[in-house]
Amino acid sequence: MLGRINISNYILIESLDLRLPEGLVIMTGETGAGKSILLGAISLLLGAKADVSMLGDKSRNCVVEAEFSVSPSLELLDAFEAAGMDFESELILRRVISPNGRSRSFLNDEPVSMQFLASISSFLVDIHSQHQQLMLADERFRMSVLDVFADNKALLSEFSDSYSKLAALDSSISSLSAELDNAARDREYRQFQLDELVNARLSPGEMEELEAEQKELSHAGEIRDALASALSRFTFGEYSFVQELKESIKDISRVSSGFPRFSVIGERLESCRIELQDIESELEKAIDSIVVSPERLEQVEERLSLLWGLMGKHGCRTVEALIEKRDSFAESLSGDETAAARLEEMKKERSVLASRLDELAERLHDRRVKAASGLSSSLQQSIRSLEMPYAVFNINVEYSGEIRHSGKDTVRFMFSSSPSVPAVDVTKAASGGELSRIMLCVKSLLASHKSMATLIFDEIDTGVSGSTADRIGMLLGEMGRNMQIVAITHLPQVAARGTYHFCVRKNTDGQHRAVTTVIPLSGEERTLEIARLLSGAKITDAAMKNAEALLNEAGN
Repeated sequence: MLGRINISNYILIESLDLRLPEGLVIMTGETGAGKSILLGAISLLLGAKADVSMLGDKSRNCVVEAEFSVSPSLELLDAFEAAGMDFESELILRRVISPNGRSRSFLNDEPVSMQFLASISSFLVDIHSQHQQLMLADERFRMSVLDVFADNKALLSEFSDSYSKLAALDSSISSLSAELDNAARDREYRQFQLDELVNARLSPGEMEELEAEQKELSHAGEIRDALASALSRFTFGEYSFVQELKESIKDISRVSSGFPRFSVIGERLESCRIELQDIESELEKAIDSIVVSPERLEQVEERLSLLWGLMGKHGCRTVEALIEKRDSFAESLSGDETAAARLEEMKKERSVLASRLDELAERLHDRRVKAASGLSSSLQQSIRSLEMPYAVFNINVEYSGEIRHSGKDTVRFMFSSSPSVPAVDVTKAASGGELSRIMLCVKSLLASHKSMATLIFDEIDTGVSGSTADRIGMLLGEMGRNMQIVAITHLPQVAARGTYHFCVRKNTDGQHRAVTTVIPLSGEERTLEIARLLSGAKITDAAMKNAEALLNEAGN
């Protein structure tokens, strides 16, 4: 409920601190006194657009603050969680408009966005004006009303979850199908590239080995000649370096036994002999290993040409990069197969989910059809009590077959002012005044079936009088037993039904500026105000007696 509202420097309201009780709260006042200004201030708190024209004094901030006591609901808790805020049952909303036009919003002294305020506004206040009758043309509203009476909250939640999953799954299927379609168009190309690289039998380090072999084969004759020449110098005539060293070693050994100091020379000569003999052997092996083969050179150069061509084609600088490219093609083609399998799984999953949604939609339809009968009867009875004694009101539930967020139904409110006239869509058959009364009946029945935010009725009783006005007052009074109702009215029959009564007045301050004030009424002051509603500015004794009678009848 709305417990308190504090307004400072808002249009004609210089300063106002108003505490609102539970029950039916009546607000009256002469035309132009500022009742709509008060509603504007409340709307400002709930996300309405702000500008500097709202500042009474253009040099000071405009501040509107309100205190709400709310009960947690799943939807409200979700809104707080989405905004990253902790929920509290006592909420203080504040909106500040600066002279430069900047607007700031706060919740329990924490800055919040206008989007957040708008998202929670419906849980705090429902302002019902003459224009809200247009909601009767909104199928979502009609559906929500019927679902309240059908007690479909749990079933709707399950359906909504499944519908969201189906929508997400459809999106994934569409995206994956598009990816596979695109992949199919170049699959043949990727397969060709893969086959080419696989057939190339690539090996890491192959390029370096081939280039070294190609270089050696290209100079094979020159290398063999050089090695052979070097080897030939190890021999001269019948002698060789190694053989001569052997003889030198023998010569030294004959004297080293008697003269040990010469043994070192012998040892060094032996080391030279071993090294030269090893070098000679290596030269012989090297000469044998050098093959002068034009055929092999041609093979190597063809292989190198193939590798260079592949690297140029694929933009690679090494064989290792070509191998990565080959593996990438293989992985891509394998991914196509995996994605295709996943797509089939998703389609099967969708089929199961769609079947479940069909089942839930049928259950929702059955419950709605059943609830529509009772709700139609209750609404028709309530509507007939408001000066429409022959009104016909029916709720049609049509199974459209088209799946939507709330099922597969289309809900229509059908109305006729006379049984002799076929009922058609209520927005086409009812006048503005009739629509307003029908909406009041809808809200009245809703209030008896669910916990609702504070309801503010802004002169919905315009155009009615007499017994109809009295019946509207009774409806509002009944609603006020279960919730907080604020009714802005000009009808004495409605005003007399209020548990509490406030009067909105326009006065002139010391600087001859018009200012709006709100004062509580009780006792004789209240009787005088209701008498004014009955007779106008000139209050007669008859009006006073009628006012007293209305208050007595209402138990006030």
